[in-house]
Amino acid sequence: MSALLGMEWVDIGPDFLKMKMPVSENTIQPYGLLHGGASCSLAETIGSIGSYLVIDNTKYICVGMEINANHIKGVRSGFVTATATPLHLGKSSHVWDIKLVNESGLLVCVSRHTVAIVDFDKIK
Repeated sequence: MSALLGMEWVDIGPDFLKMKMPVSENTIQPYGLLHGGASCSLAETIGSIGSYLVIDNTKYICVGMEINANHIKGVRSGFVTATATPLHLGKSSHVWDIKLVNESGLLVCVSRHTVAIVDFDKIK
């Protein structure tokens, strides 16, 4: 999905991750604005990858439990950039704060993503 929507890495730091996504034919809704589902897909992707990077991948997997989003400003062109920061990194769940901004740095969407950390042996 991330490749189909054109998501690309921007930066990874000690307490944040950044990805960008184009506002294009693949990510707009019929009115020509960035589709809310595309924003949610970007938010869930960056939050899930953030969790993947901090768990022991030999013992656990991470799966999305919940995502919410408040769409604040429409975007018709360019890129949106998502920055994810962890709010909670527990043993069985992670919660991520994700903010999407347009190319001018204006807030476009605020999202919270909860990720379940599941013992790999329990899914066999």
